[in-house]
Amino acid sequence: MAEEKNMSEYNEASIRSLDWKEHIRLRPGMYIGKLGDGSAPDDGIYVLIKEVIDNCIDEHTMGYGKQVELTIENKTVTVRDYGRGIPLGKLVDVVSKINTGAKYDSKAFQKSVGLNGVGTKAVNALSQYFKVTAFRDGKERTAEFEKGELIKEHKETKSTEPNGTFVSFIPDETVFRNYHFIHEYLDNQLWNYCYLNAGLAMHFNGKKYVSKNGLLDLLLRKTNPDELRYPIVHLKGEDIEVAISHNNDYGEDIFSFVNGQFTTQGGTHQQAFREAYVKVIRDFYKKDYEASDIRTSIVAAVSVRVQEPVFESQTKTKLGSQNVYENGPSMKKFVEEFLSKELNNFLHRNPTVAEALRKRIEQNERERKELAGIKKLANDRAKKANLHNKKLRDCRVHLNDEAPQKNREEFVATQNNTTIFITEGDSASGSITKSRSVDTQAVFSLRGKPLNSFGLTKKVVYENEEFNLLQHALNIEDGLDGLRYNNVVIATDADVDGMHIRLLMMTFFLQFFPDLVKKGHVYILETPLFRVRNKQETIYCFDDEERQAAVNKLGGKPEITRFKGLGEISPEEFGRFIGPQIRLQPVILEQGDHIQNLLEYYMGKNTMERQEFIINNLKIELDLIHNV
Repeated sequence: MAEEKNMSEYNEASIRSLDWKEHIRLRPGMYIGKLGDGSAPDDGIYVLIKEVIDNCIDEHTMGYGKQVELTIENKTVTVRDYGRGIPLGKLVDVVSKINTGAKYDSKAFQKSVGLNGVGTKAVNALSQYFKVTAFRDGKERTAEFEKGELIKEHKETKSTEPNGTFVSFIPDETVFRNYHFIHEYLDNQLWNYCYLNAGLAMHFNGKKYVSKNGLLDLLLRKTNPDELRYPIVHLKGEDIEVAISHNNDYGEDIFSFVNGQFTTQGGTHQQAFREAYVKVIRDFYKKDYEASDIRTSIVAAVSVRVQEPVFESQTKTKLGSQNVYENGPSMKKFVEEFLSKELNNFLHRNPTVAEALRKRIEQNERERKELAGIKKLANDRAKKANLHNKKLRDCRVHLNDEAPQKNREEFVATQNNTTIFITEGDSASGSITKSRSVDTQAVFSLRGKPLNSFGLTKKVVYENEEFNLLQHALNIEDGLDGLRYNNVVIATDADVDGMHIRLLMMTFFLQFFPDLVKKGHVYILETPLFRVRNKQETIYCFDDEERQAAVNKLGGKPEITRFKGLGEISPEEFGRFIGPQIRLQPVILEQGDHIQNLLEYYMGKNTMERQEFIINNLKIELDLIHNV
């Protein structure tokens, strides 16, 4: 008891003062959000890159530097801009002294992204190696760090390099374990910078990114122009730009930006746009349409410039500012006044577009009314099916949805780390259920192969028991606002049947809930194909290359087991693969991948074309393994 009492003592010895780098390394989530391994677009390694590039963008916005170069070789990241360059005498301070920067008092920087003097310090502290060089007026200076600790400060020397700043860093592998860069995520990130900064050219490993038409280009890249119901409406004003159209997809697809920052979680500006758009449409057509009928199938982008923006976290993914300028209009009023004038004028001047938009809205209205009766019956069936016992093994964070309000912050933070595994068969779901983290990981069991939903209407989601129960488990019937799990993981066997189930599930999500994929919530669980072991060591291998490396490492004739299904992996072993070392393959829509085109190609009636594709891309694996 004496020892327990001593552990809980609170006195002067309990108080610690951490220096800047210690605090960042102890609490990295405060500065860069979740750590992750690079499987998700908001993982910390991408935030590190963004923090460095944000400074380059601020220089460009000020009129200095029209080019930014990003290079990633192995795990070394380099960024070079051609702005004014960090003042040489303050080079070390700018990257290693917290709350040090040039943007606190300068009116010119009031619409910048990086206002808090934290970004590059976090990158420095969380890198095993960090180097910064400033080129300024024919002179240059370099400083090198390890985990935030200055190891070498070079003397100022003459330089023939153009003005600007060069940063090179290697993320610390003790912080970001088993990390890897997915270039598609960086591709999207760089395109967004270009859409929001006319005249800016970005280069990434030799590829050039540039945009002439801003948000119009963004929507053209994100959609299939042939599927748009009317030409993109592109409107620009002082400190605001919007682009709007409708297509044939379900849901809402709205991209929002603040001061050149992609706000993936929206915020006050995105909500203001959603509400203002509904009001303007109702006023224009003089009809009280349902908000969901107006916004269903919308594809839009909205960008605003805000004076000294307030974000809800250091990672700047959600805007909290209520006003556009100090003592100026509210965000809601600002966006509403702009749309009321510009969109209203556009629709009056373009009656063909106005008519196409009206038809899209009224089609949504008809479909909603047709589904109303079916939805009620389906919801009743879902309740009677006792979802949580029959199909879903939920996690504790959701079994305690009625958590006291005082714990809401902790509840939301935990909810952001929740995962649901969608798997088929009693043995597979049983193994995952027994080995999962019951706090944050849930399991949904499929019964047999799902229906091929390509080309079907949303009516089938309610009429098919599996689909209906799944959408209730995810809570996505009315959009992603109620999504109960941040990570939706398809976990199937690594055989033909498992691949087919995986394809059918991705078809379901892309057909009816495309935002789930577009927002980066859907993953494929990677599980080991082989277990290689001797009496001293066991190695799990995810492909044949890893298997061969394991055989070479262990030497002799190790025992090799080929896992043919998830059910063959014991719960004790499975815990290794869905814990901290989990390997997830994100489902990513690459540039030019338009949903209906993809589904038509892989799930449509083009049998011969698909057969030719399979033959040309078939990988024949010669199994030379003994004891399998």
